[in-house]
Amino acid sequence: MRKEALWSAAAGAVVLAVMVAPAAHAEGRGDIRVVKTVVDGGTNVIVGTSKVVTFPIAITIKDDSGVKGLTDVSTFNRSNAYGFADWTGSTCVTQSATTSVCTATMTIDPSWIADSDDIDTNKVAGVWQVNATVKAKDGDYWISDNIAQYKVKRAATLTTDASPEPVVKGAKLTVKGQLSRANWEDRKYHGFSGQEVKLQFKKAGSSSYSTVKTVKTNSTGGLSTTVTATAAGSWRWYFPGTTTTMRVVSAGDNVSLA
Repeated sequence: MRKEALWSAAAGAVVLAVMVAPAAHAEGRGDIRVVKTVVDGGTNVIVGTSKVVTFPIAITIKDDSGVKGLTDVSTFNRSNAYGFADWTGSTCVTQSATTSVCTATMTIDPSWIADSDDIDTNKVAGVWQVNATVKAKDGDYWISDNIAQYKVKRAATLTTDASPEPVVKGAKLTVKGQLSRANWEDRKYHGFSGQEVKLQFKKAGSSSYSTVKTVKTNSTGGLSTTVTATAAGSWRWYFPGTTTTMRVVSAGDNVSLA
């Protein structure tokens, strides 16, 4: 059974309902149309465990009488039809007599997420779509489905620790790390197991890192490998991300030669 939740906020009550995708359609009246949609400037939306996330959906609309605005905006996961982003406002900027860019502000509060559906909410990460209903000054309207696709991803963290420091040239250096990602159910970070992570090295004086090897995380998200120390420099781990989890790069750990 679908759940709805009600939360109190300083400015009043905010209602977040599970958004279920309707049957695919694009219908309305007149010649008003959405001609372009850009979500968050074309980037992925990253959601962690505590920080409230806001992001824009910029919708370019055209009608021969001029654009009045947005009457509905929704966004949700394409595969399971759940979503937890709340439409919290919009503004329209006139580009010409026939065209306007209306930007919807979407808000995600991690404290809402676990109560927003009746499944493991982590499964809502992935590819999302945008639906919107737009209206013209002459009363024309259009219900537009799937006007944009983008990814909502779980935030991730990554650490690096190289030892011993300093190290004798030609000796073995152990580089460890920890890959974790946000769990939207309990709002904590947990180790991300079975993921391939690149160990990278930047020689002292160099401006760029290069990949030395690829290591898979263990059952708790831990990383550990041994390399031969040939020069002083900085070591770091690089995780390219997945469809549901953000890309993350650890801070470098500088190691000098003894």
